[in-house]
Amino acid sequence: MHLLLVILFFLEAQFCVQSSDSSSPAGENLATNGLPFPWSKVRLPSYIVPVHYHLLIHPNLTTLRFNGSVKIEIDVKNNTNWVVLHSKNLKIFTATVLDEHEAHLSDKVLSVLEYPSHEQIAIFSPKILTSGEKYFLYLEFGAPLSDGFYGFYKSTYKTKAGETRVLASTHFEPTSARMALPCFDEPIFKANYTVRIRRGPSHIALSNMPLEQTVEIGNGLFEDQFEVSVRMSSYLLAFIVCDLRSVSGMTATGINITIYAVPEKWHQTHYALEAALRLLEFYEQYFNILYPLPKLDLIAIPDFQAGAMENWGLTTYRETSLLYDPDISSASDKLWVTMVIGHELAHQWFGNLVTMEWWNDIWLNEGFARYMEFVSLEAVYPELKVDHFLDTCFGAIGRDSLNSSRPISSLAENPAQIEEMFDTVSYDKGACILHMLRNFLTNEGFQSGIIRYLRRFKYSNARNEDLWDSLIKTCSEEEFTAGEYCYSSTQATKNAYRFAGEHIDLKKMMYTWTLQKGIPLITVKRQGRKLYIGQERFLKIVLPDDPSWHSLQEGYLWHIPLTYKTSHSDYEMKHILTTKSDVLTLDEEVDWVKLNSDMNGYYIVHYDEEGWNALTELLRINHTALSFKDRASLIHNAFQLVTLPTDVSETVYMVGAQDDSGWAYLLEKYGVSMCETEKSKFLSALASSKDSEKLSRLLQLGINGTLIKTQNLPSLIYLVAKNPVGHFLAWDFVKKHWDELVEKFPLGSFGIRNIIVGTVTQFSSTEELREVEDFFKSITEQVSELRVIQVATENVEKNIMWLSRNLETMRTWLQQRLN
Repeated sequence: MHLLLVILFFLEAQFCVQSSDSSSPAGENLATNGLPFPWSKVRLPSYIVPVHYHLLIHPNLTTLRFNGSVKIEIDVKNNTNWVVLHSKNLKIFTATVLDEHEAHLSDKVLSVLEYPSHEQIAIFSPKILTSGEKYFLYLEFGAPLSDGFYGFYKSTYKTKAGETRVLASTHFEPTSARMALPCFDEPIFKANYTVRIRRGPSHIALSNMPLEQTVEIGNGLFEDQFEVSVRMSSYLLAFIVCDLRSVSGMTATGINITIYAVPEKWHQTHYALEAALRLLEFYEQYFNILYPLPKLDLIAIPDFQAGAMENWGLTTYRETSLLYDPDISSASDKLWVTMVIGHELAHQWFGNLVTMEWWNDIWLNEGFARYMEFVSLEAVYPELKVDHFLDTCFGAIGRDSLNSSRPISSLAENPAQIEEMFDTVSYDKGACILHMLRNFLTNEGFQSGIIRYLRRFKYSNARNEDLWDSLIKTCSEEEFTAGEYCYSSTQATKNAYRFAGEHIDLKKMMYTWTLQKGIPLITVKRQGRKLYIGQERFLKIVLPDDPSWHSLQEGYLWHIPLTYKTSHSDYEMKHILTTKSDVLTLDEEVDWVKLNSDMNGYYIVHYDEEGWNALTELLRINHTALSFKDRASLIHNAFQLVTLPTDVSETVYMVGAQDDSGWAYLLEKYGVSMCETEKSKFLSALASSKDSEKLSRLLQLGINGTLIKTQNLPSLIYLVAKNPVGHFLAWDFVKKHWDELVEKFPLGSFGIRNIIVGTVTQFSSTEELREVEDFFKSITEQVSELRVIQVATENVEKNIMWLSRNLETMRTWLQQRLN
């Protein structure tokens, strides 16, 4: 039976479910003043390590500038005259090196060399800095508050009376702390931070730690002095000056949690407080490690590009990710807010307490936080029925089945490459392989392993292999209850785990999932009691008869923890597939076999024709014979193999937006609504109009950034692009405004990625593909290193192939039923 027809029978039966260091070429590393810059690599030298930052920041919300000073205690590992650190778009007024008694090493003004292409500065000390001695680097600096969403940037909101208010907030991950202060802006350089912030009397200041004291310094200014932070990476530092209102509560272990929002949205903060209290208490118990700070703030920033950011003790959110209005917001809005809070609170351990050594392993932060969203909500909010984890894996598979995918752990050196690491591979695939691993190790084995990982590397940095080592080791009850992390070479061997009676090398197994890209396709053929299984790399746009097929398959092999059920099994059966092919012998003759039980494994399954027919017949007779997860995975697999619900209110808005008066009314409501989740539904409806002039007006409002905030521009462009009337409108808009878009959203950021992929995702002809390729060639200098360009073009190629293979079959099937 043709596979597409199998899918259609499924649907008809209605059982679907609700670098290494890189350096500049010789002779090119010159500072802005023409002198040779003393360091040629993108990554900082390791011979100077920051220990403690003493930071003073004073933002002026009238002039929209800030000034500051920082005294950095440094530890010198090797004798040197040079201190090299990061700085971007900062004006350095003064640079001084002090000895351990804070006396000047030189009576001369020290010059500062700037090397903008690597976002670095260098300070020369006439006196050698001696290994083992303590020194302080003192710098005074200033800059305008950033216009974008990174570094120390300005944000605005309007009151109901129409007054515009200004606040200043930070967003540093991954490489933007250097836009707010000169610093050693790499995750390995953990240090303590003492922060002081100057402000006017009508504002408050917030930072990672609780306020220690406030001092009046004259001229109507106050200086807020905060407690010393724990050791942390620079990207987790945060400070905000604002006039927001808050609501607070206390956890059972004495942690003060506060939710902040603009004053007129204060009533939307109460659900977030309840969720944060419950989720933080859950994580303290699950990780068996108390949250180490005295407080945790969650603050809704009116202008915010990401969904949220896990700054230690001061987590920041887009308003739609934190605020919930019980009178307006929907059930899906509530679920989203809860999941985002669950994600950011998980980061307080995964990412903040233990940080990846370098951005190539960002999945250790993001994959875990994405997965813990589901683990935490299942435990704390079972009534929300978070059963769409499968969607997360479906999204990952869609990306991973393209040749332009990447390994979970990938080389990334410069800021644009690092930005691109924050993608569905790190988040979604990372979460899916962790789910597969948890199912493989059992819930208890997985939990105890990650507790060992967190204890072993707390306040430090870890690599991919450190996680596998922690999961491999075993602890005695005595060691565990004593609070030790139990990480000794005398512990159990690396083959500590058994799976279906087989010894497993866990590290070797997991390397096949993190160090190579792609997803395996398991082929299944049943003959009597024999199951003939094989594995190959699953690729959407290359078929076995393509000349490039074999080269794209070469070298790919996974260690796959297979699970399967049969018509006669009372329990799930297991097998590790570590070779290209294998044969399994069933205990008895069966009517059907279903692999990848509940889709706990990260792989696609393709049965022979008899296997698909048997499952189709089973589900036609009794669709409850398989779980909803099994049914969903069958449908998904079938669609993948041929390459492939909204709220009622949103549907109503979309209907209303189709005439002039309704569209104008929605635009007016968008401008005055104080509920961001409602505004997102208005925007989606406005972008569904069939009037191209209205769509053009929306795009112009988005680029202007007044009525429609700039943070929403990428999603607006995508909404217009998926509207059949707006395909080419959005694409032409992106081409015309490309330079402006790159100014607003850094290369490699998810904003730019969403714009690129979103505008071409509907294209499905060779002419459109050629136009896309021609445009990207015209800006090659800007985008040559961006992986998302390959993703975008492969998506168009996939669409072209799908139509050529399946359009006639689908047309015939539909015509038969319509007639």
